Amino acid sequence: MANKFLTMQSIARQALPILVDNLVFPNLIYQDYSQEFAGKGDTIQIKKPPVFQANDFDEDNGVEVQDINTGKVSITLDKLADVSVEVTSKQLALEAAEFRQQVTEPMAVALAEKINREGLDLYQDIPYFSGTSGTTPGALQDISNIRKGLNKRKVPMSNRQAVWDVDADAKFTTLDALVNVDKAGTPMALREGSIGRVYGINNYYSQAVSVHEAGTATGATDPKVNGAVTKGQNIINIDATAMTGKLVKGDLLTIGTYQHVVTADTTEASGNAIAAVNIYPSLQEDISDDTPITFIDKTAGAHVANIGFHKNAFAFVTRSLELPRDKEAYTVSYNGITLRVVYGYDMKFKKNMMSMDVLYGFKTIYAELAEIILG
Repeated sequence: MANKFLTMQSIARQALPILVDNLVFPNLIYQDYSQEFAGKGDTIQIKKPPVFQANDFDEDNGVEVQDINTGKVSITLDKLADVSVEVTSKQLALEAAEFRQQVTEPMAVALAEKINREGLDLYQDIPYFSGTSGTTPGALQDISNIRKGLNKRKVPMSNRQAVWDVDADAKFTTLDALVNVDKAGTPMALREGSIGRVYGINNYYSQAVSVHEAGTATGATDPKVNGAVTKGQNIINIDATAMTGKLVKGDLLTIGTYQHVVTADTTEASGNAIAAVNIYPSLQEDISDDTPITFIDKTAGAHVANIGFHKNAFAFVTRSLELPRDKEAYTVSYNGITLRVVYGYDMKFKKNMMSMDVLYGFKTIYAELAEIILG
């Protein structure tokens, strides 16, 4: 290369801290990584983080022993974020600081934006929610509602986080209770995105918070359960007046007093009814025929999926990509992230090319440890 100091090793070591600094969601959840090589589509197993429960001591029977080994969960490394650019001879001749500003930093930021966005799409697995679809949260009550929901499901008090969208952040940052929040203890990697710690929840802002576009069937009038369903089932049939279209993964609904999420896209409605709607969690009680259903996005048609969660609700997994033999390349890992940088001459297009990529996968481990705050 034109600049003898501008090696793939030095570029990778510059890029990775920038990438980590611009990640929000992956830095807040359970991480698993190693230096072993893997490829896109590989499925690996990781240990599930344990979740314990405090019990009353029974003097007659002694302690109740809880298992530290909670088993393993399979995660598919189905994400390969890549940014590839043509690097000119003039750019290769830049000093390291200039190259970082013009090339390295923009590439790393683009990777971070993609990874954040795909991680926050895990909202589709969460059935528990508070707030109103189409109404932007921005009051302390909204944070209190997260705490209430997590407390009801006995979520551990430590490592509670929330990630809010642009509009919610704009409201929160004008609240007197948050304007003077001391962020001195916030990790540097998240400081710029920090809103503040309130009610035991660390609150952050991200441009990547998802907007859920509801299925077209959610606008149906008077939806009801079609046929009795017994407790423990996770498939129901729905009929309704003027039902057309279908439900999609991530649609939220209530049956009685219980909250559920649709876990897979349905078929198109037929004769004002949809058959075989997969929901989570399974029914908590027997449901009779014609039990009313409420579609949460019936009026707004969409909601912003702000999300509160415990660290162990979700997992972010990265593995190293193999280094090509015929290219200059380097892989570096830090803080649960593995980044590969590759440089070489493309004979077909007669260009100098440089790419940065990250192999990773996300997984919801404990949906009960999370809560959607509708916006």
